[in-house]
Amino acid sequence: MTKILSAYSVIKSLRHGSVVGRRLGDTAAWLRPHAKLFSVKAQTAHLVLEDGTRMKGFSFGHDSSVAGELVFNTGLVGYPETLTDPSYRGQILTLTYPIVGNYGVPNTQELDELGLRKHVESDRIQVSGLLVQDYSHEYSHWNSVKSLGQWLHEEKVPALFGVDTRLLTKIIRDKGTVLGKIEFDGQPVEISDPNQKNLVEEVSTKETKVFGKGNPIKVVAVDCGIKHNIIRLLVKRGAEVHLVPWDQELLSLDYDGLFISNGPGDPSLAKTLIHNVRKVLESDNRQPVFGICMGNQITALAAGAKSYKLLMGNRGQNQPVLNVMTGEAFITAQNHGYGIDSQSLPSGWSPLFVNANDGTNEGIMHNTKPVFTAQFHPEAKGGPTDTEFLFDAFISLIKNGKDANIVSVMPKKPDIPPRAQVSKVLVLGSGGLSIGQAGEFDYSGAQAVKAMKEENLQTVLMNPNIASVQTNEVGTKQADSVYFLPVTPQFVTEVIKIERPDGILLSMGGQTALNCGVELFEKGVLQQYGVKVLGTPVESIMATEDRQLFADKLMEINEKIAPSVAVDSVSAALKAAEQIGYPVMLRSAYALGGLGSGLCANKDKLEEIASKALAMSSQILVEKSLKGWKEVEYEVVRDVADNCVTVCNMENFDPLGIHTGDSIVVAPSQTLSNEEYHMLRETAIKVVRHLGIVGECNIQYALHPSSLEYCIIEVNARLSRSSALASKATGYPLAFVAAKLALGIPLPEIKNAVSEKTTACFEPSLDYIVTKIPRWDLDRFQGMSLEIGSAMKSVGEVMAVGRTFEESMQKALRMCHPSVDGFVPRLPLKKAWADTLDLQTELSVPSSTRIFSLAKALHSGVSVEQIHQLTDIDKWFLYKLLNITRMEQHLTRYNSGTVTRELLLKAKQDGFSDRQVGQILGSSEGAARELRLAHGIKPWVKQIDTLAAEYPAMTNYLYCTYHGEEHDLDFKDQGVMVLGCGPYHIGSSVEFDWCAVSSIRALRQMGKKTVVVNHNPETVSTDFDECDRLYFEELTLERILDITQQEGCSGSIVSVGGQIPNNLAVPLHLSGVKILGTSPLQIDRAEERSVFSSILDDLGVAQAPWRALSALEDAFAFANQVGYPCLLRPSYVLSGSAMNVVYGEEEMKRFLEEATQVSQEHPVVITKFIRGAREVEVDAVAKAGKVLVHAITEHVEDAGVHSGDATLMLPTQTISQGALEKVKTATRRIAQAFEISGPFNTQFLVKGNDVMVIECNLRASRSFPFVSKTIGVDFINVATKVMVGEPLDEASLPSLENPIIPVDYVGIKAPMFSWPRLRDADPVLRCEMASTGEVACFGPNIYSAFLKAMLSTGFKLPQKGILIGIQQSFRPNFLATAHQLKEEGFKLYATEATSAWLCANDVSATPVAWPSQRVEDTSLPSINRLINEGHIDLVVNLPNNNTRHIKDNFLIRRMAVDHGVPLITNYQVVKLFAEAIRYAGDLDTTSLFHYRQKDGQQREAGQQ
Repeated sequence: MTKILSAYSVIKSLRHGSVVGRRLGDTAAWLRPHAKLFSVKAQTAHLVLEDGTRMKGFSFGHDSSVAGELVFNTGLVGYPETLTDPSYRGQILTLTYPIVGNYGVPNTQELDELGLRKHVESDRIQVSGLLVQDYSHEYSHWNSVKSLGQWLHEEKVPALFGVDTRLLTKIIRDKGTVLGKIEFDGQPVEISDPNQKNLVEEVSTKETKVFGKGNPIKVVAVDCGIKHNIIRLLVKRGAEVHLVPWDQELLSLDYDGLFISNGPGDPSLAKTLIHNVRKVLESDNRQPVFGICMGNQITALAAGAKSYKLLMGNRGQNQPVLNVMTGEAFITAQNHGYGIDSQSLPSGWSPLFVNANDGTNEGIMHNTKPVFTAQFHPEAKGGPTDTEFLFDAFISLIKNGKDANIVSVMPKKPDIPPRAQVSKVLVLGSGGLSIGQAGEFDYSGAQAVKAMKEENLQTVLMNPNIASVQTNEVGTKQADSVYFLPVTPQFVTEVIKIERPDGILLSMGGQTALNCGVELFEKGVLQQYGVKVLGTPVESIMATEDRQLFADKLMEINEKIAPSVAVDSVSAALKAAEQIGYPVMLRSAYALGGLGSGLCANKDKLEEIASKALAMSSQILVEKSLKGWKEVEYEVVRDVADNCVTVCNMENFDPLGIHTGDSIVVAPSQTLSNEEYHMLRETAIKVVRHLGIVGECNIQYALHPSSLEYCIIEVNARLSRSSALASKATGYPLAFVAAKLALGIPLPEIKNAVSEKTTACFEPSLDYIVTKIPRWDLDRFQGMSLEIGSAMKSVGEVMAVGRTFEESMQKALRMCHPSVDGFVPRLPLKKAWADTLDLQTELSVPSSTRIFSLAKALHSGVSVEQIHQLTDIDKWFLYKLLNITRMEQHLTRYNSGTVTRELLLKAKQDGFSDRQVGQILGSSEGAARELRLAHGIKPWVKQIDTLAAEYPAMTNYLYCTYHGEEHDLDFKDQGVMVLGCGPYHIGSSVEFDWCAVSSIRALRQMGKKTVVVNHNPETVSTDFDECDRLYFEELTLERILDITQQEGCSGSIVSVGGQIPNNLAVPLHLSGVKILGTSPLQIDRAEERSVFSSILDDLGVAQAPWRALSALEDAFAFANQVGYPCLLRPSYVLSGSAMNVVYGEEEMKRFLEEATQVSQEHPVVITKFIRGAREVEVDAVAKAGKVLVHAITEHVEDAGVHSGDATLMLPTQTISQGALEKVKTATRRIAQAFEISGPFNTQFLVKGNDVMVIECNLRASRSFPFVSKTIGVDFINVATKVMVGEPLDEASLPSLENPIIPVDYVGIKAPMFSWPRLRDADPVLRCEMASTGEVACFGPNIYSAFLKAMLSTGFKLPQKGILIGIQQSFRPNFLATAHQLKEEGFKLYATEATSAWLCANDVSATPVAWPSQRVEDTSLPSINRLINEGHIDLVVNLPNNNTRHIKDNFLIRRMAVDHGVPLITNYQVVKLFAEAIRYAGDLDTTSLFHYRQKDGQQREAGQQ
C-alpha cells in the first residue's frame, strides 16, 4: 500500500494536468544533466591503431591520452572484476558486449575478512584504457555506489563509448597483435608495446604477505599478478597463504604446496622466476605445484617447453576446455595472449587440458610428480565457476602426501552409456496452435526431424497440425511418414503397433506430447512394444511436472523454491494459503503457459481460481507470492556424459507476476552483476544434473531486487517457447542439438552450426541485445479485459536485434503492430486513450498496453523513481526508455532544415524510424528518408555469429543497426526477396510460415538465391539454414527498402506471408521495388472493398447487395432498403478484424465505429447478410490470368462464421454440380479481370443453385497448406514458379477443367480455440475470427475424419450426459439430432423451456436451473453441480442475437470452458457430430499418404 501512496501524490497532479505543461516550459532545464547524450560537444577522442586507422569515440572516463596493446573480452558480465585483473596490465580493453555500465560499480574500497578488496580483483583498475559501444550513464543495482564513469575518473583511466567494437574485435582477431592509443586533442602520445617490458615485475607484491594465518596447510603463492579470488579460495580450503614477490628464491622455502599465479605479458621475460621454478622441478621435493594462466606458462617454460604469442588471444567467459584424461568438457574464463606448444613438452610431461575450439594447450601435468597447471581461470570472477574443483584437487594432493597422484584427485571419468541403438524414431508433435503452445513447436519439431535424418534414422511424425512445415511429406528435412492424428495415448498406441518404432521423442511437442508420453509410460505401452524414450527419462519429466516431487527433489540439494504446498482440493488449498499467508500464487501441474494459475490476494479469489484450476488439472500448487521480484531464465543443455552448458540467459522487463510468455524479455540479462549471473548459472547446472535431464530444458528464477536471495520457479524438461526464442537470439539451434543429445551423442562431438568450425559445447557470446515483445489480440474478444498476469494470453511474439536497448526496443514495438511507430505515448491503431484514464492504475496494473502508458507517463514528466514505485520495473530499463522520450522531445526543437547530421544519426541509433523522425520534424516519412540518405546515414548489416566475432563466421544470419562503421559481409547474390508473416496473431499464423518456407524452398530448388525478412522467433522461415540470407528485421517499408537496395534484390515476393507483406505491395511498388507475381495495382483493386465490388458488377459476377459507406445515414438507408441483418466489412484487414453482422440500428452505430477505426484510410462496405447459405472457398494459382491449379472446399457451418473459424471439408459434400460450375466460372473471370499471376483465394456464398462472391484475396490464404497436402500438389511451389517465370508441366496440374478430387477419403480442417485462457471472453463464433490454430484429419468418410479432427483439437467424446440449450428458431431442425443423441445412449439435460419441448417430442430430458436462479428459488439441479460431479460432459448451446437469457447462456458457455467440458455452439457442427457418433464406426489410423496412394491407384485403374 505504501508504494501506491508514495506514488499517489504525483499521479494526483498528473490527473489535473499540471505536469503536462512542463514539456513546453524550460526544456533545457531538465535536459542539462543529460546534455552529454545529445550535444555533440561531449568530449571526443580518437582511437588510433598502429596501421593509421582512426576511430572517433566519446569520453566517459579520465580525459588523458594513453597507449597499449588492444585486446578484447567477450564476457557478458563482470566489468568491475575484469578491469581490476592484473593480467590486463598495459592493455587497452575492448568489451564486445555493446552495453556497459548498466549495474554501476560496487564499493571498490570495501574489504573482506582477509583484508582483500571485496568486490574487485586487485587494489586498482589495471587496464590502460577501456572501449565500449554504448555506455549507460544511469546505472541501477542495489549493491552499487557509483557509476563506471566516476570510478574511471577516480582512477584516472580513459574510456570511450560510441566505438564500433565489433569492427575492432575483427581487426584484433585477424591481426593477432594490435598496438594502439586513445588520443585526446592536444595530448599527443607515442604508440608503444607493453609486451617488451617484464610486466610481472610491475604488478607483483614487493614484500611477503600472509593470509589465513594459523590455517593448517602452508601454501607459498608466487605473485605474478594474483587475483584476490585465488587467495580467497585457497584460504577457504584451509591454506595459510604466503604471498611472495615474483623473483623470490623458492628452493630454500618451507611449504606444503607451491602455487604460481596468473599475470600479464610475455612469460619468457620473467627469467628469474623460470629459473627458480626449474630448480624446484629438478629437486627431489614432493610438495605439489599448481599454476594458473601465467603459472601454466612459467611451469612449462621451466620444464623446457616453448611458449608463443597466440594468433588470437583467448579472452572471455565461454571458452570450452576438455580434460584430456576423462573427455569431460568445462566452460572457462580466460585471459591470455601467450600459449604453450604441447609438441615441445619434454618427456615425463603430458597435456592435461586442451581448448575444444582451437586445440591449443590449456594445462599440463607431470606424469609422476604432483605438478599440474591450468591455462584458464578456475577462480573465475568474472566468469563460470565450473572448474573451481582444481583448488580441491591441489589441497587433496597436499593432504595425500607421498601417495599423492594427479589421477586420484581429479574427477573420475563419467560412465557414458553407449549411443541409443535405435533405427526408427517416433516424434510426437504438439497439434494445433493455441495460446501457450504455438509455432515454436513447429520449429523445434522440424529441427528434431532434421537432426534424426542427419543421423540416418527413419522418422515417423504424429501431428495433426496441417499448416506446419514439419508435417510436409516431401523434402530432405522431412519425416519418412506423417500421421495426421490426435496426439492421444489411444492413437499413439495404434501408430506404434503399425510402425513399430524403437525410439520416441517426447520433448519436441510441447505439453501435449509430454503429457501423452508420460501416460503411455505409466500404462506400460512403451515397455510392451519395446519403445525407448530418447533424451530426458520419464521419471525426470515427472519430477519436474509434479509440483510436490519437484519441491522434494530440490530439497535434496538444498535449493529453494518459494514456500509452497501441493494440494488436490479447494479446501486443502484454502488451508495451505492460511499457513503461507496471502497473497499466494496458484499453479497447476502438467499445464502449459501458466494455464490455471493466478495471483490470489484473498480467500474468494483463491476459491474461484482453485476450482477452475482443479477442473483442468489433478494437482495445484499454492505458493508464497514473490510479486515484484525479478524474473530470470536460463536455457540449459546437458548430454549423457554430464557435460552441461547454459546457452542463453534472459531477463524479464516486467517483474514476477506476469507470465514470461506475456512479458517483454531481453537477452542477455541487463541488470545482473557477475555474482548474480553466475550464482544462477551454477544453480541451473546443479539442478539440471540432479534431475538427470538429457537434452534441453529451461529453468526460471525469481531473484530478489535488492539482495542475492532467489527462488527457483520451475524447470521445463522439454523444449519451450523460450527455447525457440533463445535459439533465434543466440544462433544456437537448441532443438537440433537436443535431438542429437537424445540419441546419446556427446556435446563436444556436435559442431557449432554457425561457425562450422568450433564445437557446440560452448556458451554463445552476444554482441547485440535482443528484445522480445508479445503480441496480444485481446480486443478481438468482447468483454475481455486487457490485464495480464500469471496465465499467458498472448498469441505470438516478435524479436528485435539491436546494438543498444533503445534501438532494439523501438524496433520490437514496430514489429508487433504495423500501426505502432515505436515507444510513443499513443495506443496501437491510433485508438484514443479513455476519457477516464487513470495513469496510476494504468502503470500499477500490468496490461497489454502498459508499455504505451509508460511512454505517456515519461512524456508527461513522471519521474523514473515514481514509475519504478508503481511498476517494480528495474530503473535501468526506465532510464533507457527515458532516453528515447528525451530524444523525441529534443528533436521537436528542429525541423528538416536545422537538424544536424549528428542528431539525425543519434535518433536513428536510438531506434527512431523515418516515419517517427518525419512526424517530429514536421515532414513525412519519405522526406525523412531522403534527408537521411542525403547525409549518408544508412544501416549497417551485422552478423549474428554466436561468438561475438571472436572466430570468423560463415553465417548468413543478419540484422541491421545504425551503430557501426562497416558491413560484416558483401552483397553479390542479387537474390529473390521473400517477405515473412511477422508475429503470429489471430488470422495470421503458422500457415503463412508454411507458405513462406514452401516458396523459399521452391526458389532454392530452382537454383535461385533467397533473401528472407521476418522477425518471428517461433517460425521455421527464421531458421538460418532455410535460406541464403536471413534478415531478422522489421517488415516495414523503410527496412525492406534498405535491404532491397543494399542486396540489389532481383525481385520481391509479397503474396506468401499473409496480410502484413500484402499491405506493403503498393508502397514498395511505388518506391521502385520489383514485386513478383500479380501487379500491386491489381492487389489494391481487390483489397479496396468498394472498387472490388464494382468490378464484380462489371464482370456480371453475382454478389450480395452492397454499398460503400461514407456516413452513418448511408448505412441506415441501405439497411432499410434490403432489410437487416447486414454485414460490415473494412478494407485491407486480415481475419475479419472489426467485421460484424448487424441486426439493428444500435449495433450499426457501435460496429461502424469499430470498423472505421481498423480501416482508417479505406472505405467500409456494407452488404446484405444472407442467412442459411453455405460458404465455399476456392484456393487457386493463376498465370497471367489463367487458372493453373485449384481446390474447392466447403464450410460445415453456414455463412456468418469467419472462414478461419469454420470447419472445412475437401471434397465438398453438399454443393450441387451446377453450383460448383458457377463457382468455377466466377473464379475464371476474376483471375482474368485481375490478371492474376500467383496465389489467390476467393470465397463464395452458395444457397441452392445461387452463387455469390464474398471476397477475393490476391495472396496465399490460410487454407493453402490444407488443400496442398490433401490433394498432394504444393500450390505455393506452383505459384513461386509462376512468379519467377519458371516453366511448368501444366497438363498434370489440377486446373478448373481437370480437378483432383479425392474419392476414397475426406479431409476435414477444424479450428483450434484458446477459450480457457481468455477468462472473460464469450466462446461463440462470429464473423470476426477467434481461433488461434487449426488441425486436419483424414478418413474414409466425412464422419471418421470429422471425429478425428475434433479429438485433435482436444475435444473429449462425451460418455455420460449432454446439456442442451437452443434458441427457438433452431428447434424444428434440431429434433432429429436430439433423437440421434438419445438413441446413442446419452442422458440429456436442458433448461426448462427446452426440456419441456424435448419431452413433448418424445425425447426425455432432465430440466436444470438457469445459473442466475438462486438455489432457494428452484428445486431443479444446478448446472454447476452436474458439471462438477461429472454428470455432464458435453454442452450444446446454440444462441442467436435475439436469445433471451443472454447472461445465463454466456455463463453456461463459460462454465463449460472453465471446467474443461467440450462445448459446441453451432447447429451444423452439432448435427454432424451426432451423425458422426452414429456412423463413424472404429476410427482408423491410416496416414494421408496411404489414402492418396490408394486413391491414385484407383484413378489410374479408372482411366485404363
